[in-house]
Amino acid sequence: MISPIIFYDIPSSFPGNAWSPNTWKTRYALNIKGVAYRTEWVEYPDIAALAKKIAAPPTSTNNDGSPSYTLPIINDPNTGKVISDSFLIAEYLDATYPGGNTLFPPGTKPLMKAFEAGVVGALGGVLLLQLALTCYKLNPSSEKYFRATREASFGMKIEEFSPEGAKRDTDLAKGKEGLAAVDGWLAKSGKYVMGDTISYADGILAGWLVWIRITDGIWQDVATWHNGRWATYLATLDSHAAIN
Repeated sequence: MISPIIFYDIPSSFPGNAWSPNTWKTRYALNIKGVAYRTEWVEYPDIAALAKKIAAPPTSTNNDGSPSYTLPIINDPNTGKVISDSFLIAEYLDATYPGGNTLFPPGTKPLMKAFEAGVVGALGGVLLLQLALTCYKLNPSSEKYFRATREASFGMKIEEFSPEGAKRDTDLAKGKEGLAAVDGWLAKSGKYVMGDTISYADGILAGWLVWIRITDGIWQDVATWHNGRWATYLATLDSHAAIN
């Protein structure tokens, strides 16, 4: 009998707990594949200790040269494998559990890497606002960690990221313009990014969009952009959005 994969995610006070676009990509991948899993919630300050305990690989290097550990991570009791990074996790799921939907149809991995970079770039205009909206809803230990690290990265207080007024209006305009490019890519694609075939590309795009819907600061605007494409598209993926 197959045991559920352990999927590590970051909690919050948002309904349903889940919010992170990076971990949502893995949640969508697991649900699209139909692989059994269960979520274990890990606060930001506890991620490194957890990763070291279960021998999860670091995903990058800190400025001081030390390893950097991030979520998502999965721990598969059926194989003994521990995988970090959403893209690597998706590759692992396809290779280890070939039944059900295929996350990477043949020859598509480079295209999906490029697609992800394009989606992240398109949403760059609203990134700081999204970070601020998220910070206020994290649990105390994670909020403290998130605030300190993001303020250090961007050189300003969270409250200065995208304050209401002209700055936020400009950010929203940039976000709309960025998503217009993605709208153009999808204009002839059909139900999913790759037409009628669901894939990891949908986990990527939906992962970022669902973050905006969950934080609910600008979703009412985004949902109407480009003839309502984003609300319609995300609703299409809701059958793969279970939080197990």
